[in-house]
Amino acid sequence: MERVPEALKGKVRSGLIEALQQKARNPELPPLPTADFLRRIMSASVGTSLPPEYVPLFIEELGLNGGDARALRWRRDPASLNLSDFKVIVVGAGLSGICAGMRLKQAGIPFVILERNETVGGTWHEHTYPDCGVDTPSHFYSYSFNPNPDWSRHFAKRDEIQQYIEETTDKFGLREHIRFGASVESARFDEASGLWIVHYTDRHRRTHALACNALVTAVGHNVPATPRLGGLEDFQGDVLHTAQWNRNISLAGRKVAMIGTGASGMQVGPALAPLVEKLTVFQRTPHWAMGNPNYHREVPTGQKWALRNIPYFSQWARFLIFWAASDSFHDTLHIDPDWDQPALSLNRRNHQMRENILAYMREQLDGDEELLRKCTPDYPPYGKRLLRDNHWFKMLKRPNVELVTDPIDRVTASGVITRDGARYQADAIIMATGFHASKLLWPMDIAGRGGRTIRDIWGDDDPRAYKGMTVPGFPNLFVLAGPNTILSHGGSAIFHSECQVTYILQALREMIEHNLRTIEVRREVHDEYNRIVDERHRSMVWAHPGVTSWYKNKHNRVTMTSPWRLVDFWRLTREFDPGDFLCTTAALRAAAA
Repeated sequence: MERVPEALKGKVRSGLIEALQQKARNPELPPLPTADFLRRIMSASVGTSLPPEYVPLFIEELGLNGGDARALRWRRDPASLNLSDFKVIVVGAGLSGICAGMRLKQAGIPFVILERNETVGGTWHEHTYPDCGVDTPSHFYSYSFNPNPDWSRHFAKRDEIQQYIEETTDKFGLREHIRFGASVESARFDEASGLWIVHYTDRHRRTHALACNALVTAVGHNVPATPRLGGLEDFQGDVLHTAQWNRNISLAGRKVAMIGTGASGMQVGPALAPLVEKLTVFQRTPHWAMGNPNYHREVPTGQKWALRNIPYFSQWARFLIFWAASDSFHDTLHIDPDWDQPALSLNRRNHQMRENILAYMREQLDGDEELLRKCTPDYPPYGKRLLRDNHWFKMLKRPNVELVTDPIDRVTASGVITRDGARYQADAIIMATGFHASKLLWPMDIAGRGGRTIRDIWGDDDPRAYKGMTVPGFPNLFVLAGPNTILSHGGSAIFHSECQVTYILQALREMIEHNLRTIEVRREVHDEYNRIVDERHRSMVWAHPGVTSWYKNKHNRVTMTSPWRLVDFWRLTREFDPGDFLCTTAALRAAAA
């Protein structure tokens, strides 16, 4: 705002005051502008010319046409459909599962959510490590159907996000549909009945079986991964994983070894450094991390008031974040074959981003070139998830913090030894080592037609699905946060989940309205979609030869990240096409859930 002339600022403020006064006199809002005029407004707000394809997306995403555009609309009278005979099981009550539950309840489709924990939240319930928070702006990291004008911070911390999920669950009356303490062990597709039989264990270790017409998995990627380190079983101190934190263990005044420098490490490390005697950080590969002036800021009181009271203010604020945090720089993720510095970057804009981040890192490290060298990745920005700097670089300059880049050889009873023979004393080890992300749906045992399991099809690291959701041989199974749907360059996982749930609900509508026994993606449709995904990835940053990450499998195939812009994925999931699926008809019957 400091670059905006004062005269223009005054004109904008006067216009806003006049508009609010007029709204107070006449509560009725003006009609929606034409698509072209709306595109011009959107373009002016972000300072670039937006393609017309974004207009219908934002009309829907922001609710500019009134009502809930993503609510399922029946094509037949629901009273004639015998909805009570159709059952859906959702596995997981995290953000995606709660989204699915809300839309199922809204549509009047009977469902039950099986959740292994004792409350909702999934990842946000389980992750309680110090300074745990989101790296997506809060006002975009929220449901379109339940915006929150009262976020306390621009980037919310774990407790506030968990509270938001709990409040959303209660607001939409979902808790009565959830069975807590229900850990799904297996699911089998019964070809004779066309039903899924889901087996789960309750909190008392008793086993149960439920039948359903459609099974929706919403389990995310939250099975902790621990590196295989020789001697770890001999360590005499405490071992904590960031995904399984124990708040009863105090680390104050202790010598702590932290293994891993990814997203969770970058959050927990700076929180612990002032408390411990010594923090030794073991880094396998460095990550690009950029500062954001809003990352540690609270949302001003005036902005909260505007979000609550000014019509459409919250929608436009969400749109600005949407554009700035995702599609605005998607073109920088593509490899320019004529670029003259391919080892460092992908293209001109990507290289400029690299230089900007390096300048920021150098400033934060007080010009320490040796430390900068250790912190500089040898792959282009966005090759791995671009992290938010949580005072990480400042932490590395503390006298009680040491960054070790030599690989770990083994763990001893009293610490860690690296390959160069150096010994590092520790009485606690923190594993900030992520998850078994590519081993999707594990450890559940899911078997489709002919008894073939999802592990038989995918192995441990090669998951594929049509639009990330459906797999040949697994009728009536829908996967949320499935293969090639992870956003590693920006955007919001919640936006992606909402797109997927919209698509899944339309598939269920097709089953119910046409009395379908099964619906199964055609093999050729599935294979062609994955061919296109692989082709797109070959020219993008994650396929860069200098990048190794959990995004790729052992054959160098990108299995996790999405190659699409957000507008692309929205368009791919906006309309369910029954022609992509093999369908069989039968009476809809399921055992009572």
